Amino acid sequence: MLLALAAARRVLFFGGKGGVGKTTVAAATALAQAGAGRRVLLVSTDPAHNLGHLWAREVGPQIVRLAAGLDGLELDPQATVDAHLAEVGDALRRLMPEHLAGEVDKHMALSRDAPGMHEAALLERIAELVEQGLRDYDLIVFDTAPSGHTARLMALPEMMSAWTEGLLRRQQRSERFGAALRNLGSDEGVGTRIIGGERTGTGEDRDQRIRQLLHRRRHRFEHLREVLTDSARTSFVIVLAAERLPVLETIELHAQLLRAGIAVGGLVVNKRSPADAGAFLAERHVQEEQHMHTLRSALPGLPLQQLPLLAGDVVGAGALQAFAARLS
Repeated sequence: MLLALAAARRVLFFGGKGGVGKTTVAAATALAQAGAGRRVLLVSTDPAHNLGHLWAREVGPQIVRLAAGLDGLELDPQATVDAHLAEVGDALRRLMPEHLAGEVDKHMALSRDAPGMHEAALLERIAELVEQGLRDYDLIVFDTAPSGHTARLMALPEMMSAWTEGLLRRQQRSERFGAALRNLGSDEGVGTRIIGGERTGTGEDRDQRIRQLLHRRRHRFEHLREVLTDSARTSFVIVLAAERLPVLETIELHAQLLRAGIAVGGLVVNKRSPADAGAFLAERHVQEEQHMHTLRSALPGLPLQQLPLLAGDVVGAGALQAFAARLS
């Protein structure tokens, strides 16, 4: 199920409760697709990155080669926020009157820890990676943070598009108001004194730059939203364990993704206990079957793939290759 789903998509998200093996399943899927001849980019958005541990090598915020046909990177949340604030602050300082530069810096400093700032910055970076990745790769695989964080992130593109659209409307009203003030007198007249001296260029130039910046942001978010909600290109795979809390969290995450317009392509139940390896594991298997019944009853139409509990850790390219062989 999983490899067939991946082969038919351009973007694949893996999510679910923490500790169920999302990173392993995502990395093995990416490796299998690269082995099939596709160019694949594997991206971790989870602040608690595991790609480096899984591949037994350094993986950071810059794209590195993990295997033939497979590149990877780990998004650094703090670095992403810093870059986001630096870009926004630089744009504001160029667009605002010079005497307000100190206020811009103060606003940027306060914004660093504002609610939603990390998610907004991360979303912009994801939007950039999707835009770039669709040009340079055949498949982008996202290993996401635990369920609650991911559900909020998936709902953000529509919210950010609406927010940017609102800014554009306000900017247009401000542009008309500024033009009216400038028409009150000459460059040294009352209109110029009210709106403040320009840092560079005329008021019309500044209005045009603001409009271009907002249009670029709107286009970026609209493109991401379009990709995320296109079930022919994008799919979300929920990874879980056959345990009560992961099953209940999966049902809730599925509902949240549907509300956000994200197609869920299937479920991967990882670390299934064997029924024929002693009384303890057999009893554990029976209990897992009860949770599997809950899962199938709540989400009967979704494809479901089960993966066995392994005796050892999956670490390194060889172990991932062996794990990927179980996905077919």
